[in-house]
Amino acid sequence: MQSTRPPAVAGMFYPADAAILAGDIRTLLAGAAKSAVAPKALIVPHAGYIYSGPVAAAAYATLRTIADRIRRVVLLGPTHRVAVRGLALPEAQAFSTPLGDVPLDLDGMRRLAQLPQVSVSARAHAMEHSLEVQIPFLQAVLHDFTLLPLAVGSATKAEVAEVLEAVWGGPETLIVISSDLSHYLPYDMARRVDSETSNGILHMASDITHDHACGATPINGLMLAAQRHHLRPHLLDLRNSGDTAGPREGVVGYAAFALVEEEEEAAP
Repeated sequence: MQSTRPPAVAGMFYPADAAILAGDIRTLLAGAAKSAVAPKALIVPHAGYIYSGPVAAAAYATLRTIADRIRRVVLLGPTHRVAVRGLALPEAQAFSTPLGDVPLDLDGMRRLAQLPQVSVSARAHAMEHSLEVQIPFLQAVLHDFTLLPLAVGSATKAEVAEVLEAVWGGPETLIVISSDLSHYLPYDMARRVDSETSNGILHMASDITHDHACGATPINGLMLAAQRHHLRPHLLDLRNSGDTAGPREGVVGYAAFALVEEEEEAAP
């Protein structure tokens, strides 16, 4: 087994220099709107930080008040380079970024490997950015946690939901779904399409399509599990690359959602 999966997109999607990266994340988190929600799950975009970093920060800023209790992060993101049937675990024991190494939840990985829709693939993880770009934010906000990363390929929402159920855990477990929204539409059209997708997620839709969200499969699986566990979604930010750092001829949509247990919402 590969002991540590090295960073593949440092210097491209985010800074490779640890001090610059830490400073950029601090700045992004400081600029995020304050929110009182305490999420069980997050949906977070995964583009380069210059484009989607402000939206991602809106999600991770919600962890400030609950960081001490989170000990495990279950991270799902779509595969972009390697075709996968089902969901793929890495072969590594840790994931590395310029901010250091994060140990993987090996016990949880062994349990999931028993499910028929779960395989192990170093290739699926080697160059996958949808998972990697989330880790520096997690390192910046959380204190001591393990990671359970899954690259999601061709799977049903029921298969994804079954995986999430197996590692759902309690307050110590945070679930993060990595997904952008529409890709390369004109600015005004993207805003309409992304608004529809956002409304669907807010209404717990589990039929999001891949032309509306590249991470539609893990999102839909989360929606199924969230319904069973009585989570309520909150929209934290909705923008696109034309709002942040890119031209408006063809934009990529980004949204941040926090899914909160009803008991947390009722707490004083």
